[in-house]
Amino acid sequence: MAGVKEKSKVKFHYTGKLNDGEVFDSSLERAPLEFVAGSGMIIPGLEREMLGMKKGEKKVIKVIAKEAYGESREELVRELPKGPVPEGMELKAGAMIYLRGPDGQPFPAKILEVKDATVVLDLNHPLAGQDLTFEVEIVGVE
Repeated sequence: MAGVKEKSKVKFHYTGKLNDGEVFDSSLERAPLEFVAGSGMIIPGLEREMLGMKKGEKKVIKVIAKEAYGESREELVRELPKGPVPEGMELKAGAMIYLRGPDGQPFPAKILEVKDATVVLDLNHPLAGQDLTFEVEIVGVE
């Protein structure tokens, strides 16, 4: 039985946890996640540790921040003009909102502060700067 290697199509279940043990995501109640090894589809530290794993194998993988969603970057904290706010939406510190990138894809931003004419947003990934732990089980390797 072949293990995960470059260009393998991999299916796996996972539970992702923060350092305090809080679960931030899990595939156990839905379909397994699929990716092609070496394609950059999942975080680098997780993918690297899955190389060589075989179908049915389970492993606990610790991934440091820079190998996960990166360190939190100060230049991604931005003060922007408020602009029109959709009806029924309230801007308040601590809330997560979704913006559209240049490619039209939505991405999350955390509101840090609301001022009269501007809003201060943290555009870092919500898990940036955090070490993560994943419990993984390989359910398919092609």
